Amino acid sequence: MERLGTPGALGTGIGWRPEIADAVERMPGIDWVEAVAENVCPGHLPESLLRLRERGITVVPHGVSLGLGGADRPDEARLTALAERAEALGSPLVTEHIAFVRAGGALTASPLLEAGHLLPVPRTRDALDTLCENVRIAQAALPVPLALENIAALISWPGEEMTEGQFLYDLVERTGVRLLIDVANLHTNHVNRGEDPATALDELPVEAIAYVHVAGGFERDGVWHDSHAHPVPQPVLDILTDLASRTTPPGVLLERDENFPEPAELERELEAIRETLEKAGAGAPAGAARAARAARRTAAEPTAVGAVAGPRRGGAIARATTTPPVTRTPAGRQAEAELRAAPEPDIEAEARTAAASQAAPGAHTPTAPQAEAEVRAAPRAAGTEALSAASTPTPTPTDPAARQRLALAQAALLSALVAGTPVPEGFDRVRLGVQARALAAKRADVVAKVAPELPEILAAAYRPAFVAYAHGHPMTGGYRRDALDFAEHLLLAGRPEDTEARRRLRDWWLERSGPTPPSRHPAARLARATRRVLLRR
Repeated sequence: MERLGTPGALGTGIGWRPEIADAVERMPGIDWVEAVAENVCPGHLPESLLRLRERGITVVPHGVSLGLGGADRPDEARLTALAERAEALGSPLVTEHIAFVRAGGALTASPLLEAGHLLPVPRTRDALDTLCENVRIAQAALPVPLALENIAALISWPGEEMTEGQFLYDLVERTGVRLLIDVANLHTNHVNRGEDPATALDELPVEAIAYVHVAGGFERDGVWHDSHAHPVPQPVLDILTDLASRTTPPGVLLERDENFPEPAELERELEAIRETLEKAGAGAPAGAARAARAARRTAAEPTAVGAVAGPRRGGAIARATTTPPVTRTPAGRQAEAELRAAPEPDIEAEARTAAASQAAPGAHTPTAPQAEAEVRAAPRAAGTEALSAASTPTPTPTDPAARQRLALAQAALLSALVAGTPVPEGFDRVRLGVQARALAAKRADVVAKVAPELPEILAAAYRPAFVAYAHGHPMTGGYRRDALDFAEHLLLAGRPEDTEARRRLRDWWLERSGPTPPSRHPAARLARATRRVLLRR
């Protein structure tokens, strides 16, 4: 497919949402906006986005439903829809998430379940192999480059083989995909999973960053919730400072999805982001800071030439040693040779000095392959970007057995979260309970937006009724189907108790459920029977 453009410098932006569309248009200093892809119809673009485009404001579609981290190959219809939005908006790139959003189905011979939210993939070889193939499929179907976002997580998978930085490094190395780094998600994972943001940044291929997300959240009972509905806290800005001291992000975007404040407050948050970037740029890392980071890489034992040096866990390397090789074009090999031959006195000399100053007499000295791995793991200038562009990863199909193992693991986890089945071995039961409640609350929020008549009809009873319903009724379709199923569930149970509210809810359901075509299929017979029952009430 012909590519429409190449992502470049974006500047400072904000997430475009219908609720703040007018305010975004009036905000000074906005270089670009990001719109949730699934909320934009290519044939009927919002007037606000059209006006922004006419002013030369870049619009980037941000997908949330592909589920590239899932065991199934990407859905062709979803890929086509994302490509259509990129073309309609004239976008230089599209973005999605490293996550799974559904599980079950043919690979597991079980019902297909929808999470209604982004869930973390296990950092294992099976998951990485599957993700890489899914990314290549998506790249081939999209007219512009793809960037993937690291997600926030409440839970950790047992038996993980890599850190997040190593996982992302290998993903970029094998596919050439760009990264959307969410510093708020790095903070979330620091609080919830004990992962050090600085270590993650050390391991990241920062030259692959397309842009950066900044968002707010809140902490409750030791758990950080990435709400996108609260002000950006200082720890998130501190991580942005650290990132900006290592590289100049092509773009930084403020995300806000709910609980929208006055425009002036959003503008103050944007100004704080700009000031953070300016200070980080003015105070670029001194030699000591670079040496400290290089020393941390030196202290980690690399597993192969070109692999990311991984931190130790209890004396063992926290990654597998069988990273598939990357096939490069002649231009790519030449660029790589030039990079390796290019002198880098600042980083390498400081790394040797720092390592020597900390080593005891007779301590092990890194071998040439180790040094090469450390240099390749270090942040690069524009030359590495040229190397990445010249690389052509071999599209090796994923082992079907790996996909099935991943499918079974993800289906077991999602079923425990949304259907109340037993918690898979190795997971934290308490944390899984927190995640399950968060998923139910997220469903309630989105259904309220998709079908605003429901909270209007049910008033204060809406949220507790929906959360109770969600715990026993997994989502198997989209949110509109979810809203209809919820209303039907209440009506068949004779609720709400208020006669007038029940009448309004019945009328709403009958109007939107539509006529059911004749069929011998059990589902069609059940739908007709349901309509007959509700029409008699």
